Amino acid sequence: MASPFPGMNPYLENPLFWSEIHNLLIAAIFRKLNPQLRPKYKVAIEKRVYQTTDEDALLVGVADVAVQNVQKIQPPEPATVAVASPVIEAVTVDVTMPEIVKETYLEVRDVSTKEVVTVIEILSPKNKRSGEGRNAYMKKRLQILGSYTNLVEIDLLRDGKPIQQIQNNIQTDYRILVSRASQRPKADLYPFNLQNPIPSFFLPLRESDTEPLLEIQTLISELYDEGNYDLVIDYEQQPIPALSVESWVWVNELLKAQGF
Repeated sequence: MASPFPGMNPYLENPLFWSEIHNLLIAAIFRKLNPQLRPKYKVAIEKRVYQTTDEDALLVGVADVAVQNVQKIQPPEPATVAVASPVIEAVTVDVTMPEIVKETYLEVRDVSTKEVVTVIEILSPKNKRSGEGRNAYMKKRLQILGSYTNLVEIDLLRDGKPIQQIQNNIQTDYRILVSRASQRPKADLYPFNLQNPIPSFFLPLRESDTEPLLEIQTLISELYDEGNYDLVIDYEQQPIPALSVESWVWVNELLKAQGF
C-alpha cells in the first residue's frame, strides 16, 4: 500500500521504525547507485562506532527508581545495648551504562585509486541532539569538509537541532545538503517541509564525470510499500515526535481525504 503523504511520512520518524528505515534507505541507495556508477566507482556501506552514555536513550520507559526484591538489613547490635535498629530497605536503581552505537553511511570510492570521492550520510536522532553522537558526527563532518571529498547530508527528522542552519534561521521540517568539494565553502541546501515531496538532486562526483540523479522520494515510497508499514502505523494518533498544530490539521485533512 502506498504512503498517503506526498513527501516524507512523519510516522516513519517514530523510534520504533526509524532505525530500520535508516538501514533500509542506506541499502536502497547502495543498490540504486552501484549499477549506475560502474565501472569507475563503487559504493560501499561503512560503519561509524562510538560509545555514549546518553541517559535519555538508555532509560526510556524505565522508572527512575524501581523497588524490587526488597532486602531488609538488620545491623548487628552491640551486646550491651538492647535497642532495635530501624529497618533499612534497599531499592534497585538504574546506573548510567556506556552504550555502543553503530551508525551506517555510504562512501563512493574510485575503483582504481581507492579514493573516497563522496560520503552520503543519513542523519540519526543522536546526531541531532547534544552528546557524543553529535560530537562524533561533527568531528567526521569537519574532516570531510576540510578534504577534497564531496558530502551529501540527508536529514529526514523533524526533531533535534539541525546540523546545517539556514540563513536568517529559517526553520524547515527537513533538509538535504549537497557539498561539492570544488565549490566550498558554497554548498547546495534543499530545505523542505512535510507538505513537499523530497527533492531529487545530482550526486556529486569528480567534476568531469556524469552525475546520477538520486531520487530519495522514490526510494522512501518503495520502502514504505515493501515494508508493509501501513499495517503497523496508527493514523488516528499523532506521529512521534508530535507535529505542530498547523501541521497536525493539514495531516488530518490529508488522511481523511484518502479514507483514513
